[in-house]
Amino acid sequence: MRRGGGELESEVADRAAPVVLRHAEKLPEDGTLVVASHGGTIRTTIGRLLGLESQHWESLGGLTNCCWSVLGEGARGWRLLEHNAGTLPEPVLGDDD
Repeated sequence: MRRGGGELESEVADRAAPVVLRHAEKLPEDGTLVVASHGGTIRTTIGRLLGLESQHWESLGGLTNCCWSVLGEGARGWRLLEHNAGTLPEPVLGDDD
C-alpha cells in the first residue's frame, strides 16, 4: 500500500538492491561495502537480497538510528550476519599504549 503517495516497499527494493549488488560485484575479495540510507530502505533492500517475500520484510524489524546490519555472501546467496547492531568494536591500541 502506498503511504502518502510515496513508493511501495517493493519499488524501493527494486531501485536500491540492484545498486548494492552492482557495487558489491566490484569489490575485491574480502572487500567491504558500506551503504548508508534510511532504515526502511535498508530493511527492504536486506529483505530483497535475502530472497524473502515482501510480506516478510517487516519481520526484520526497524533499524535504530546509528545502527547497522551486516550481510555476507555465501555459497547459497546472501546471509544476515548481524542486524540492528550498535556496539562499536573494542578500540585497537597502538604500539605506544
